[in-house]
Amino acid sequence: MCIHQLNLLAASSNSLPLEALLGKQHPIEARHFGSICDIMEKAMVNRDTCIIRCILVVFQVVFRFFNPLSEQDRESVRRSGRLLWQLLMAPVDQIGTEIQREVCLAISSGLNTLYQGETELNKLLKLVLTEGERNRGLSQLRDVILTNLAEQLQKNRFGSEDDDHYRLNDELLHYVLKTVVRESCLLITKCQTVARDDFQKLLSTVPVVSPCLRYLMAVQNHLLSNTILIRPDESDDSDSSLQGETMKVQELQSSILSLATKILVGCDEVLETLQQVTTALINSDISDRETRLKGLEQVTKATMLGHLLPVLLTSLMHPTLQTLTLADALMPQLVQLVLYTSQTALLLKTQSLLFTEDPLPREEAGFLTGLKIPAPWAAGKTVETMHPVRDNYKFKETVHIPGARCLYLRFDARCSSQYDYDKVITLSTLVIYAGPNTNSRKVTEYGGNTLGYGSRSVLGTGWPKDLVKVEGDTVTFSFEMRSGREHNTPDKAMWGFACTVRAQESSEDVSGGLPFLADLALGLSVLACSMLRILYNGPEVTREEEACQDLLCSKLLQRCQWQVEANGAISPALTPSPSPLPLTIEEDREFTYPSDVLIPPPGLMPGSYFDLPRIRLPPGIMSRLREVSGRARPQFRPSIK
Repeated sequence: MCIHQLNLLAASSNSLPLEALLGKQHPIEARHFGSICDIMEKAMVNRDTCIIRCILVVFQVVFRFFNPLSEQDRESVRRSGRLLWQLLMAPVDQIGTEIQREVCLAISSGLNTLYQGETELNKLLKLVLTEGERNRGLSQLRDVILTNLAEQLQKNRFGSEDDDHYRLNDELLHYVLKTVVRESCLLITKCQTVARDDFQKLLSTVPVVSPCLRYLMAVQNHLLSNTILIRPDESDDSDSSLQGETMKVQELQSSILSLATKILVGCDEVLETLQQVTTALINSDISDRETRLKGLEQVTKATMLGHLLPVLLTSLMHPTLQTLTLADALMPQLVQLVLYTSQTALLLKTQSLLFTEDPLPREEAGFLTGLKIPAPWAAGKTVETMHPVRDNYKFKETVHIPGARCLYLRFDARCSSQYDYDKVITLSTLVIYAGPNTNSRKVTEYGGNTLGYGSRSVLGTGWPKDLVKVEGDTVTFSFEMRSGREHNTPDKAMWGFACTVRAQESSEDVSGGLPFLADLALGLSVLACSMLRILYNGPEVTREEEACQDLLCSKLLQRCQWQVEANGAISPALTPSPSPLPLTIEEDREFTYPSDVLIPPPGLMPGSYFDLPRIRLPPGIMSRLREVSGRARPQFRPSIK
């Protein structure tokens, strides 16, 4: 009956998706679920692959709606799990690859049903992650589970209540990372070991992301997105909200630190393998050595070095992650990675020069020598107004390209504005100056439109269609719309302007970018320098320290002797130190001074002041003064001597 219903659903799915029909099914009863298991057992005995595949699809549907509440329900679930594991562990030649994949899909869709509780689920995941390389069925199940988890993390990119379910714990994540490192090292090693035809096939299939690497990318992007892209609610400035945001950021930073440490250690191992393979290829005498060395960089991009490390390096430069804790923990790995990437990039560069007609320089200064580093403005910088421009709108921007002898301006074909509408007041014009401000030399001005709006449709020749050349390395744009436009003027007649500024006459001279390993080494070097700056400057001044700045500068506190306690806190030391100050003010203690103490020192100018010792008043007077003033008796801490 289940198979008949499934066939009906499949037959009617031409006009309506099968998932929509499956979502309308009612929860199944335990006795029906037991009947499905009976059919599966009989089909497995008879090796009826058609029935087995149908029941596997039924399992995928049932697991979505079946909620085992009674003991009979749980026994049916355990029975179905045993049947699925029998199929999963069976040899592939007996059940076939397609059935094995359907089994993996059924187990993956029923994880929460088949494995009640986090402990059982973690045992399953640990099994497939540790034994997946030895068993094809477990390996396929691992890939299906990690692919599904990665898709769920991508859907819940900015956090939800189910994040903990999709993110594996540190132990399981460590197994995933070990698999990714092993896959990356194996991929790089193939560049040296496989035959020529197999190497060409390898180049045609990369970059292909494995399920383990895909899941690791999803976890990294999920953590970084929640840390960097989400902004706190500025409208809610309550103490509880600020404390909650602070704790959340600290928790995310701790997770990123743990993940980043594992990734950098894994990249260290992959880079070591890459350096060994590069050296072996350079010293080998195979005929296609040049092709393999050129393809090695392409293959490297398909590993964790290409999919994980660039995103991590870029994100760690964000101010939110520029913390002393991260810098102190990641600095050793960053230094090691800088060394590996620089040495490997230099090896590849030196070897590439051997295959060219250019002579090899006598002294190789580094991997960046002779490389054309693309400038940020190489592709051009666009300057534009809002579209369309509004009434009383002003715009001014300066573009500076250091080292440029002249700048080339290309205007958008949609540039238009209404000009001189009442012949007295200029509505909107663009003025270009060859310099850093509007006091510089005026180059030209543009305005108007070709649609016939305004008393003069265009100003001069209108908006330029060809390149506009400006001498020097700086140009300033000044655009102003001084008064309102006519009511019948359409938006396209007041579109404004957009202009691209380049230091080259054409984009053909723009560099194609750095080699991957050289770019990676440069990015690692920049991040390492940034982390060094944080370590040198120390922790940032907190708001509490700013509020207590006057207290911290107090000479009274500076006289204290401070010590570090076991929990890392700083407190005053209790060791005695010579000081004229008593521990407490004892008002009932008599104290007298010699008569000559109150006599001014000789040679003191009239009107000058000198320090007198404190004259203690009788205890009765002091008590009365304290009652009148409402001030308590002052107490010094034991550390102030």
